[in-house]
Amino acid sequence: MLNRSSRTAAIVVAVVTILLVGIPLERTHSVTSTVNFLIPSITTTFIFAIITVGLNIQWGYTGIFNFGILAFFMLGAYVTAIITKNPPADDFSTYIGGFGERLSFIPFLDSEQWFPFLVAILVSAVAAGLLAFILGLSTLRLREDYLAILLIGVAEILRRVVIEEKWLVNGSSGMPGIPRPMAGWVSQANYKWVFLAIVLVILTLVAVLVELALRSPWGRVLRAIREDEHAVSASGKSVFAFKQQGFVFGAALMGVGGSLYAMQQGGVSPDTFTHFFATFIFWAMLIIGGSGNTLGAIVGTFVFWSLWSITLQIQGYDLPQFVESRIFYIRDFLVGAIIVGMLLLAPRGLLPETARVSRWLDKRVAELRRQEVEPASRQDG
Repeated sequence: MLNRSSRTAAIVVAVVTILLVGIPLERTHSVTSTVNFLIPSITTTFIFAIITVGLNIQWGYTGIFNFGILAFFMLGAYVTAIITKNPPADDFSTYIGGFGERLSFIPFLDSEQWFPFLVAILVSAVAAGLLAFILGLSTLRLREDYLAILLIGVAEILRRVVIEEKWLVNGSSGMPGIPRPMAGWVSQANYKWVFLAIVLVILTLVAVLVELALRSPWGRVLRAIREDEHAVSASGKSVFAFKQQGFVFGAALMGVGGSLYAMQQGGVSPDTFTHFFATFIFWAMLIIGGSGNTLGAIVGTFVFWSLWSITLQIQGYDLPQFVESRIFYIRDFLVGAIIVGMLLLAPRGLLPETARVSRWLDKRVAELRRQEVEPASRQDG
């Protein structure tokens, strides 16, 4: 039996799905064209869900107000470009790395089709986690508002370095031509399905790993820190150490998301990584879905990005000039209105966090309740 919040979430997801599928289907009258149109958007949803799950670990469970998501997202994307691309072929492109050819050294199983990309994902996670570890040493003791301001500043510094230091990652020209995993094994027309499957497998592994971690004693300490740091400290736990672990874990997932995003786009550019696109929208996804709930983070990502895609699909209709010329501003307004509406009507999101101490205690409480109900039913009989 679904509770009220679950029913509401199911209705919202159903309505958004109908609009997401119905609009292009009505425009094209072709199932094939609609599927080809939707697969890249769904793949992006899965990638962004990984990043939102990372944010959920930091804010939803640990209480870390990370407003510098851009830094970890962008770092993962550029590390992937550095690792998987080949060295610069001319004087018009300058960047460090270019290890793609060197990583294809396994003499069997077509290693060039998968091994460089596996390395890129792992190194992106490590690089983002290492950045979080270094930043956490001096920032996690700050108050939430100061922490948010500092992380915004760090993200902007990193972005400016990428733009100004042309020798590092080709400056504002970006790094196009990022190869894609397993692209040589299937035709270009069918590759979208392969990459969708890759991203879905990684998202599933991330969700399972995160749930196992957060349902463990480690996860319960994180939630306790979020609620009352002083009580956790009084119990003998190192608040700073656990906050550092949550911060690093979440940042590593953001690095993985950045890596997959770079592979999907086939290139990276600093113009992509604005504070609105690379930080704000992930907060919007988490607010909509429900902070402190892994499934809620994924559902919130789907709802938000579907609405984002729907606003772009509306452009295909014959709209009044006033609306057509301002569709992007209207979209941003709607995003803000949805967030404000969620905060007012459902501040805990579509799928709020479920109060849980431990699976053992839940079973024990259920057993005691059954024992109380059975004698009462016998007396009534």
